Amino acid sequence: MTFYTTYALPVLLGLIVLFAFPVTKHMQRSSDRQKYWMVQACVLVGALAAAKLVALVGDHRWPFEPLPGGLRGALNGGRSIVGGLLGGWAAGEIAKPLVGYTLPPNDRFAAVLPFSIAIGRLGCHLTGCCAGTAHDGWLSVRTADGIARWPTQLMEVAFQLAVGVTFMAMVRRRVLHARLFSLYLVLYGLYRFGSEFLRDTPKWVDGLSVYQVLCIPMVALGVALTAWRTRRPPPLPEVAAP
Repeated sequence: MTFYTTYALPVLLGLIVLFAFPVTKHMQRSSDRQKYWMVQACVLVGALAAAKLVALVGDHRWPFEPLPGGLRGALNGGRSIVGGLLGGWAAGEIAKPLVGYTLPPNDRFAAVLPFSIAIGRLGCHLTGCCAGTAHDGWLSVRTADGIARWPTQLMEVAFQLAVGVTFMAMVRRRVLHARLFSLYLVLYGLYRFGSEFLRDTPKWVDGLSVYQVLCIPMVALGVALTAWRTRRPPPLPEVAAP
């Protein structure tokens, strides 16, 4: 299978799931939906840019070291979920006042996001990127290089699906309204920090990867946002009549 069928296609499918799901069905006004999608367009651009930038630093130590393959190698390389989450959040917060979007964070989007990432991680598993360290045990999977490794991609798929199912139930029961994305930052930051020890990623900073270093402010940001919105909870949206 080619790169496009094993990696690009699952990533594209994940994005389609994320943006095709009816995440705005609870919005009563069309103007709110229009502003929301304007913000989401900025979120997508910010997430893609930050995901690529963080991957270049985390995997290749750019700009401190030259990129293997030059510009072509940089464009064809992977992307970081940690960078995408932080960059997407920052871009969204900048865009909201610019377009006049005042609604609280969208829990429906936060509930679909883990499923989208899970689909993308399947692409990582098929191509062998984001692989685990060498490990010979009953959990091991043998990658294209013939080495038995920790199945870190499949482990993350399981994590993302578990979070997605839980968040779907929380949306239905209106639990932690407007705090699911900030909670996701905490959960994924903690999971990623721990799972990085099983991943075959460069450990540039005192035995830690760049991704682990970025997980620390991501968890702190998620805790702060969750606490702030708990002290100042936004009103629950009205339930549309059947």
